[in-house]
Amino acid sequence: MTSVLLVFQFILTAILTIAVLLQKSSSIGLGAYSGSNESLFGAKGPAGFMAKFTFILAIVFVANTLALGYFYNQDRKVSLAEEIKIEKSVVPANPSTSMPVAPAAPEAPTLK
Repeated sequence: MTSVLLVFQFILTAILTIAVLLQKSSSIGLGAYSGSNESLFGAKGPAGFMAKFTFILAIVFVANTLALGYFYNQDRKVSLAEEIKIEKSVVPANPSTSMPVAPAAPEAPTLK
């Protein structure tokens, strides 16, 4: 189930990106292609349609993200941190009682 939702998430991401880029900005944008008032999008041009389409697509994107997180957590009940196996520890379990001895300092030569 998670793989289907993940593929759907990628498709939604691409469509949402295209929908945002097609919206009218401070320049003419997609409004230049709408010809007359009797266009497919209505008298205002594509601005109202694209805004509604982007809003609905964003809601579907968020819902799919929540569903993907829910189903992923249902599939994996164990945290990744709990799966880490520690084979050898860097710190010894029983430290030795004898302390290492530092080497003796060399004696300075005597001047005569």
